[in-house]
Amino acid sequence: MVLQYLAHVRVEKRLAQRTVELYTLDLDKLGEFARQAGVSLLQVHSAHVRRWIAQMHAGGRSGRGIALILSGWRGFYAWLGRQGYITSNPVQDVRAPKAAKPLPKALSVDDAVRLASYRGGESGADTPQGDALDDDPWFSARDAAMTELLYSSGLRVSELTGLDVAPSEAARKAGRGWLDLQAGEVEVQGKGGKRRAVPVGTAARKALLQWLEVRGQGVSAAALQDGQTALFIGRNGTRLTPQSIWQRLKRRSLLAGLATPVHPHMLRHSFASHVLQSSGDLRAVQELLGHANIGTTQVYTRLDFQHLARAYDDAHPRAKLGQTSDPKRGGKK
Repeated sequence: MVLQYLAHVRVEKRLAQRTVELYTLDLDKLGEFARQAGVSLLQVHSAHVRRWIAQMHAGGRSGRGIALILSGWRGFYAWLGRQGYITSNPVQDVRAPKAAKPLPKALSVDDAVRLASYRGGESGADTPQGDALDDDPWFSARDAAMTELLYSSGLRVSELTGLDVAPSEAARKAGRGWLDLQAGEVEVQGKGGKRRAVPVGTAARKALLQWLEVRGQGVSAAALQDGQTALFIGRNGTRLTPQSIWQRLKRRSLLAGLATPVHPHMLRHSFASHVLQSSGDLRAVQELLGHANIGTTQVYTRLDFQHLARAYDDAHPRAKLGQTSDPKRGGKK
C-alpha cells in the first residue's frame, strides 16, 4: 500500500522527487511506530498518532518538523480512504505542537543588488580570491544569468533547473519550463504541476543574452545530451542540478563579500519581500510566486513590517527618545 501511494504522488500528483523522498522517510517512521505498537497500518487510531507525536516531541523534534510528518501521514490515510481500505482518517483531527513560525531569510536590497551585479574576479578585500572557475568568462556569464534570474523572477531552484532555452510542446509535456526573451518572461511549472508566466527584468534579460552568446562555447555537440534544450548547463553539456546551483551561489555570495552565504530560496524570499515593499500588492506577489494559498504569501507582510519599523527607527526624530518616562502615560516617550 505504501509503494502504491508513493507511486501515486510521484506519477499522478507529479510531486517533486525530493518531496517523494521525504514522504518515503515519513511513512517508514509511521511503519516503525506501528510495528512497535503491534498494530498494522490499517489499525492505527488517533490515540496511537497522539502518543507518537508526544514521543517525537519529547525526543526533541520541533513542532514544525512534526507538522510536516503529520501532513505526510494525513495524505497517506486520505488516499487509503479513497481506495476503500479504511473508513476514517486517524490523522485528520490531530495537530502538531505549536511552534513559532520563523521569518524567511531575505537579503537587503543593497546586498541583493551587490550579489546580482558581482562578476568573477571582483572579490572583496576580506573574501577568498576567485579560482579558475570564477575567472572563466563562461562560468561568470552563466552564474550571473542564474543569479539575476532567480532574483528578478523569484523562481524556485527546481523551476530554474527545469528551464529550456526556448518554448516547445516537448518541454510542456515533460513538465519543463522555458525562457521567452521576446516576450520578456519565463514560463515555469511549479508545485502540483501548476504553470505560470513570470516577467524577467531588464538586468536579467541582459545577463541572459550574454550567457546565450557563450553557452555553446567549449561544449561538444556530442556532450550536450539533454543540455541541447536546457538553459543552464555545465561544461559536460548536461542540465545543471539544484545541488550544483546551491554550491555556485554560496561561493558567489562569499566572493561578493556578503556576510551570509546565500542559497537560491533566499533570493526567492528577497524577490517577494522587495516587490511587496515597493508595491504593497500582496495578491500580485502571490501570483508571481505561484502560491496556491495567499496565507503562504502573507509571511512576507511580516518582513515588510520589519523593514518599515527599521526605517522608522532610523528616520523618525522621536523614535530614539524613549529613555525618559512619561508620567502621564506611565511609560516611555
